[in-house]
Amino acid sequence: MGRVLLVLIWLAVAVFEIAAGWRVFDKAGQAGWGVLIPIYNAYLLLRIAGRPGWWLLPMFIPLVNMIIGIIVALDVARNFGKGVGFAIGLIVVPAVFYPILGFGSARYVSAGTQEAAPAAGPQAVE
Repeated sequence: MGRVLLVLIWLAVAVFEIAAGWRVFDKAGQAGWGVLIPIYNAYLLLRIAGRPGWWLLPMFIPLVNMIIGIIVALDVARNFGKGVGFAIGLIVVPAVFYPILGFGSARYVSAGTQEAAPAAGPQAVE
């Protein structure tokens, strides 16, 4: 009985984290389903961070990938209008801070511009 409960809790947390990642990707104008595809989701995260796709290659090099991860977290936080403290949260406790980005009020600001990305879903016609 205890193992079944642990598996159910694990599944609930996994679904919640996937949904949070999906929302983050959607807010940034990327394919939300991309969060489900290994490697492709890292590529999309690089795009959200405003970094070139070739940065995916150094992510396979030990220790270098940690530096790239820190830079990407800083850029993702900045592109969502958050500061260095939030980026540290993305690095240290991503299971808490990515849901805050996905389900919170943070809006994605396109890398290199100050314009907010369009919200997902039907738009009101004025």
